[in-house]
Amino acid sequence: MEEYAIVSDASAIGCVGTLLVATRGDRGAGEVLVTVRGSKETLLAWSDEPLPRGSKVLVVEARGPRTVVVEPWNQPGGTSSDLNDD
Repeated sequence: MEEYAIVSDASAIGCVGTLLVATRGDRGAGEVLVTVRGSKETLLAWSDEPLPRGSKVLVVEARGPRTVVVEPWNQPGGTSSDLNDD
């Protein structure tokens, strides 16, 4: 059974995660699953542009309680499918 722990939203900055719920740009948040210090965490995720469910994203900012800003993630020197972060 996987454990989900509450972590500081700022701790998620720099983490790569997967969108569980698509973002709608400035029209609405999605939901991202990230692993922070070994614990899986789900947070509300905002982005500049709409991003589809299943996208790999990078957390770039903590916006408030359990809310972050994400950008599309393209792993340098490889593809996002090469990641094993969740």
